[in-house]
Amino acid sequence: MNRAAEEFRAPHRAFNDDVEANARRLVDDGRDIFRDDTFGSEAYWGGELRLHEAIIGRNNGGVGAGITPMQALKLGLKVDVGRVPELLVEVLKKGSVSLENPNTTVELLKANAVVGVRVVQERGRITSIGITCALCHSTVDDSLMRGIGRRLDGWPNRDLDVGQIVASAPNLKPLEAQLGVDEETLKKVLTSWGPGRYDAELNMDGKASVGPTLIPAAFGLAGQNLHTYAGWGSIPYWNAYVANTQMHGKGTFVDRRLDSDKFPLAKKNGTFDKRDTEDRITSKLAALHFYQLAIPAPKAPKGSWDEPAAKRGEAIFNGKARCGSCHVAPLFSEPGFPMHTAAEIGIDDAQAARSPDGMYRTTPLRGLFVRAKGGYYHDGRFKTLDDVVGHYERHLKLDLSASEKADLIEYLKSL
Repeated sequence: MNRAAEEFRAPHRAFNDDVEANARRLVDDGRDIFRDDTFGSEAYWGGELRLHEAIIGRNNGGVGAGITPMQALKLGLKVDVGRVPELLVEVLKKGSVSLENPNTTVELLKANAVVGVRVVQERGRITSIGITCALCHSTVDDSLMRGIGRRLDGWPNRDLDVGQIVASAPNLKPLEAQLGVDEETLKKVLTSWGPGRYDAELNMDGKASVGPTLIPAAFGLAGQNLHTYAGWGSIPYWNAYVANTQMHGKGTFVDRRLDSDKFPLAKKNGTFDKRDTEDRITSKLAALHFYQLAIPAPKAPKGSWDEPAAKRGEAIFNGKARCGSCHVAPLFSEPGFPMHTAAEIGIDDAQAARSPDGMYRTTPLRGLFVRAKGGYYHDGRFKTLDDVVGHYERHLKLDLSASEKADLIEYLKSL
C-alpha cells in the first residue's frame, strides 16, 4: 500500500475504532444507569414520602417495626447475590441469619444488594432512599433462594407489589396533593393493584377505575419502534417519561400532547413541561437506551415446548392463523408504526383511550415464557396462551382444529 493510500485510510480506521469504543462505553454506562442511577429520586421517596423510615424501622432511626427480609421478598423485592457480602451469603445458606429481622434488611440495603433500591447513608445510618429502572424491570434467577440470586436485567418483576410498597410510606401527602385525593382513597387505589402491576398514567389522567397494567419487559427492544402497550412514544421517550414523572427524578420532560383536558392532572401539575434546575436524567438517556437495545429476549428453556409440534405451529402462525401478518418475524411486531385500534384486536379500548393515540401496540413475542406470570395482554386478561389463541380464533373466525391450536401454542412457547 502506498503512503498516500495509507494516509487516506488512517482517519477512517481511527473513526471506526471510535465507533467500537463508543458502543462499549454506552453499554457499560447504560448498564450502570439502568441498575444504579436514581436520577435524584431520593428527594421524593426519602425526602418527601420518607419511605426509608418505614423500611428500616424505629430501631434504626425510622418508624414502626420496619420491614424484614422475608416481608420484603413477599412484596416482590429482589436481592442481587453478587452484591451480598460474602459472609452474609454463607450464613444465609446455612440459615443462621434471621430473615425475620429488619436489621438484616438494613444490612442488605447498605450493601446495595436490593435490586432497584439505593439508600443514602450518613455516618452509617440510612437517611434517604431512591429507586432505579431495575426495581420494576429486573428480577433474579433465585439461585440462592427464592428472591435472591443473579440479576436478570430487562425481565419484568411480576412479583413486585409497587402499590403496597408506596402505600407504606409515612407521608403520602405529596402524592395525595398531586392526585387530588385523600389518604384513604389513595391507599385503597394503591393496594388494589397487586403484584406485577403499575399504573403509569394515573398521575396524568386520574383514571384509577381503569386500573394498572402489567409491568412490561425491557428486553428484546432492538428494532422496536414503541415501548409500551399503548404506544405513547419511543424507548427514550418512555425512559424520560418514567424517570421524570414516575420515579420522580430530577430532569427535563416535554410532551405538549399532555397539555389537554384528556390529561387533567398533567395539565394542572405542569407535568407536560417539566424542567428542573438540576437535570440528572437527560444526559443519561442515550446510554440507557443503548443498553436496553443490547438486552436480548431470553430463549425459552429447552424441553419447555414440543419441537416437532412447534415446527408445525410455525406454519400455522404464518399461514392459517394469520398471526405473522402483525407479528412479523424476526421482530415479531410490525416494522414502522405497530399500532391498532381496540376494535381490530377485539378488545375494549379502556387502556388505549388513556394514551395520546388511543391505540394498542403490537407487542413483540420473543421471551413469552418470562411474561407468563400475571397473564397476557396489557392487563393479564388472558391467563394462558390457549386463552389468547381462543380469543383470536373467535375474533378473526379462524376455524382452527384442536391439533392446529395445540401446535400453534407450542410454537408460541418456543419464541
